[in-house]
Amino acid sequence: MRLGVLHPGRILLHTPQSTPIYWRNGARWVTAIMERVQQPMNDFNRTFGGIDTRSADTSVNVGLRTFMLGVYQKLALGIALAGALAFLVGSNMVPALTQLVLFSPLRLVIQFAPIVLILGSAFLMKRPSPLATGIVYWTIVSLLGLSLSIWVYLSLAGTGAETRAGREISPTLFTMAKAFLLTSSAFGALSLFGYMTKTNLKPVGVFAVFALWGIVGVSLLSLLFPPSGFLEVAIMVGVLAVSGILIAFDTQNLKEGYFQNEGDTRSLAVMTNWGALSFFISFYNIFTILMSMLSSND
Repeated sequence: MRLGVLHPGRILLHTPQSTPIYWRNGARWVTAIMERVQQPMNDFNRTFGGIDTRSADTSVNVGLRTFMLGVYQKLALGIALAGALAFLVGSNMVPALTQLVLFSPLRLVIQFAPIVLILGSAFLMKRPSPLATGIVYWTIVSLLGLSLSIWVYLSLAGTGAETRAGREISPTLFTMAKAFLLTSSAFGALSLFGYMTKTNLKPVGVFAVFALWGIVGVSLLSLLFPPSGFLEVAIMVGVLAVSGILIAFDTQNLKEGYFQNEGDTRSLAVMTNWGALSFFISFYNIFTILMSMLSSND
């Protein structure tokens, strides 16, 4: 079996029968914006800045710490579930499942379903409930976990791949572990900064949102032109930087939102789900980009 990547997030697998099978590895350039798309459906973030907590001492606020720990715990459970699904499929423990997820038309459903869920929720959830947002969260986590299985499959098979620009990548389990540790460390540092800083991150956060849309547009337009190694790397670095900014911004946003809805258990439960989803998507983006960079043979 020979593999080649036609785009930074698209892997072309050639089966022994020479049948090309396209797999978009999580479509990280598109899924990167999903955390921004879900913002409008979160009624509790629309009043961001209504209460300025940056000048207050929140270090001893038990309620705030409990709320943030709830978000981080849901994120951790989501990462664990995604990792378990990735290894279950990628390790070929259940050959029929691996064939279904990686080599059948279902891969297209896995690719586009998260975007459909986010957009559908934005239009259909006029007043999001804890149950509905929880279902959205776990469904998207599961789908993105399945999309990560391609990295496990390549690592265990000892098979390399090529990007659209011709950059060779050879992922290994050690590379995955290294990327995970780096992503976890970066996420922890950025979220801590967003929680502790007294600087208003809204201006830079809004800029990051527009920058993210610009990067997505450039990445799509790049498909119309000959492949460029420089552009490929620039897109990955751009998404990496923007995702980092959004982690800090979302952390501060959650802290502000807690004080706006303190005592409203329903609203806080919804915020927990959306906050964990935003964090998970940023974590996913950083991890996949680091995997691509660390797996490069160039």
